[in-house]
Amino acid sequence: MTLNQPPRPANMQNIVAINQGKKPCTMDDPSPPILTAADAAERIEAGCLVLDIRPHQPFGAAHVPRSYNVDATSGSFEQSVGWVLPPDEPMVLVVENENDVRAATRKLAFVGLDSRVRGGLTLAAWREAVHDVAGVEQLEVTALKRALAEDGVQVLDVRDADEWAVGTIDSATLASFKHLPAELDRLSLSPDRPVAVVCAGGMRSSTACSILVRRGFSQVYNVTGGMGAWREAGLPIARP
Repeated sequence: MTLNQPPRPANMQNIVAINQGKKPCTMDDPSPPILTAADAAERIEAGCLVLDIRPHQPFGAAHVPRSYNVDATSGSFEQSVGWVLPPDEPMVLVVENENDVRAATRKLAFVGLDSRVRGGLTLAAWREAVHDVAGVEQLEVTALKRALAEDGVQVLDVRDADEWAVGTIDSATLASFKHLPAELDRLSLSPDRPVAVVCAGGMRSSTACSILVRRGFSQVYNVTGGMGAWREAGLPIARP
């Protein structure tokens, strides 16, 4: 019965502890505070992670430096947060609208992650306080095709293995975004060379881009439209 089981989610230990009564279970709607930029900066300085839950396009345009990006509109939002964020570390949520803080924290409560949220912050408030922002360049598939021919850019495919098996970009390296934090050191990717990250449409690849930047990769590109756009453009598909 235990053969060929998928990897345990990174947050499974926390979920089991809640089920066993070793950690508290949230019974009411969680309502973390809305933070000022000064409050958020203080918490970040004290060691809070930053989780930006906006879609990948606005995240790519501007975000708090070293943020993780997991889109709250994804149907697997809370599971993805459990996969990619380090366990047990507190976090500040960055949102488009203040109402998004409570909605996202409620989703996180279903997998026992709400207790780690120390508050929410709009990016507008952060920028109005004249804090620095970072960005992730969005790369069209036709531009990626040219870069592969001219510059030798590295391609990282962060979809699941069954998606990869249907077809990918030639020379791409496979590493599901779920396992990227643990597997990155074992991949043959150079932090000093450009990396174009691709998924099905651009959402999971943005999460992966945020992980790469935190790990010291200096030239990271999110492939706009992902493999869907690559196929629609009639570009060559490689079979692993």
